[in-house]
Amino acid sequence: MEMPQQNFSEWLQQFRQESLARGIDPATFDSAFTGLSPDPSVIAADRSQPEFTRPVWVYLDGALSSQRVAKGQQLLAQYADTLRQLEQLYGVDREILVAVWGLESNFGSIMGSKSVIRSLATLAHEGRRPDFAHDQLFAALQILQRGDITPERMIGSWAGAMGQTQFMPTTYNTHAVDFDGDGRRDIWGSAPDALASAAHYLQASGWRNGLPWGMEVRLPQSFDYAQADESIRKPIREWQQLGITPAGDWPTNLSANETASLLLPAGHRGPAFLLTSNYRAILRYNNSSSYALAISLLAARFEGAGQIVGQWPKGDEPLSRSERTELQQRLIDAGFEPGAPDSIIGANTRKAIRGFQQRLGWPADGYPDHNLLNELRSRATTSESTFVAP
Repeated sequence: MEMPQQNFSEWLQQFRQESLARGIDPATFDSAFTGLSPDPSVIAADRSQPEFTRPVWVYLDGALSSQRVAKGQQLLAQYADTLRQLEQLYGVDREILVAVWGLESNFGSIMGSKSVIRSLATLAHEGRRPDFAHDQLFAALQILQRGDITPERMIGSWAGAMGQTQFMPTTYNTHAVDFDGDGRRDIWGSAPDALASAAHYLQASGWRNGLPWGMEVRLPQSFDYAQADESIRKPIREWQQLGITPAGDWPTNLSANETASLLLPAGHRGPAFLLTSNYRAILRYNNSSSYALAISLLAARFEGAGQIVGQWPKGDEPLSRSERTELQQRLIDAGFEPGAPDSIIGANTRKAIRGFQQRLGWPADGYPDHNLLNELRSRATTSESTFVAP
């Protein structure tokens, strides 16, 4: 029999006892939680799963807006001394730092408006991932106890991401930096602290100074699209031997010995990109290929580059969440193994899609679209109509 859930006050009392036992001062705890109640809008956000997602080209149009590029260029000049010091200290290119700043919080202008303590307490009590929220909430109390921020200024997203860099509290505790020397790691009010914190995190994620994130490329007619898999990494010279050529100028600081993977964000009919380990470092910040591509291209646009040569298949509409789930179930029914039908197109689902595409003799790019789903539907209908009972 399932145990009834604790009410919020019971949960809070238990969390208080645990926090004090783990070293949180009673005054710190009580100042953070006085008068606090759960936030229903946080639970609503946590449980909502958007039915429709934006195509990658629509996302990039917003991320790479002319206003964002111009603002980033202005801030590169305004914070030139700080960024030069950060490059020397952490080895992270200044354009990448400003691109992260721009996408995470629109350069500090949109940091969220919710109490981080209230949001995380709500999620720890009744969210989908209570253990994760519990750990983040305890880390937030450690931040308050250290004196970096006050509870009323500790604001962020509904999920608890904070400040101009949108760090979760545990990431803050391991990577936030007091770069302006005022004794506080203030990623909310101090741009130097926020930029230094992002630099520290990217350094820890394996960023290599001066290494290009990658480049747009052209693929030969006969290319084996199954090679477009993040797990397949080979020296650029080997990609060249397969007939891949740059879509524009070859980056002067990119060695043919550098290891890269191939990304087709819209399948074989859209642009193609070779990606280095620095692209993968950006994925550590936010594990979304659209996000990492936007950061990379925005950084390039600050310098007048970053224009995409290839054409997006703008006639395509991405599959809805329910259609992605249906696709996965139909792949299972067809004998493939995409994993649980959860609407998330991960490595297993892409592998299953490739297998089905290869069976059909289609370009095996692992890309989910309506043509693929309709083919699965038609085959299921055909097999049902031709089934003869014994």
